[in-house]
Amino acid sequence: MSVSLQKGQKVSLSKDNAGLSKVVVGLGWDEVKQARGGFFAPKPQAIDCDASAIMLRNGKFCDKGDVIYFGNLMHSSRTVQHMGDNLTGAGDGDDEQIVVDLANVPADYDRIVIVVNIYQAIQRRQHFGLIQNAFIRLVDGRNNSEMCKYNLTEDYSGMTAMIFGEIYKHNGEWKFSAIGQGTNDPGLGELTNRYR
Repeated sequence: MSVSLQKGQKVSLSKDNAGLSKVVVGLGWDEVKQARGGFFAPKPQAIDCDASAIMLRNGKFCDKGDVIYFGNLMHSSRTVQHMGDNLTGAGDGDDEQIVVDLANVPADYDRIVIVVNIYQAIQRRQHFGLIQNAFIRLVDGRNNSEMCKYNLTEDYSGMTAMIFGEIYKHNGEWKFSAIGQGTNDPGLGELTNRYR
């Protein structure tokens, strides 16, 4: 049965799911309908949100190869895989997915931070206030059953990136923390710098 999480809440993935190895991290969002400025005004550009996983060693970002995103779909350990870029967020269900093979993540990695940034947010004058129904959910890869879901409900106007949550190891057990922290980082590079 899926657990509905609140901001800041943590849940054990290993404890209630014996033998859990692969989890699918599903992220979704919808674009708020934007009104056109006038007859001759340009049509608003679609908002392209990009999900990424930042793998940390002892809580620190150490190598650019530890960022899994649309430009690097698979970690060198083959334990974290991005399933591809969705350019619009249109449609129901997950817009982007990241698969994590928890059982085989190298021991020196202790956290996997899941972030979403708006592609060219500054240039396109876009922010998370133009996004609604954003969520992150974790699904058991063995049977596709949803383990937990966190719906972001706050107003994130002016924020160009979001730290959705993190999967982390504590006392040999994998857990998930719902973070929901908006940032003004203009891109993925600046987001990763937060963990140096």
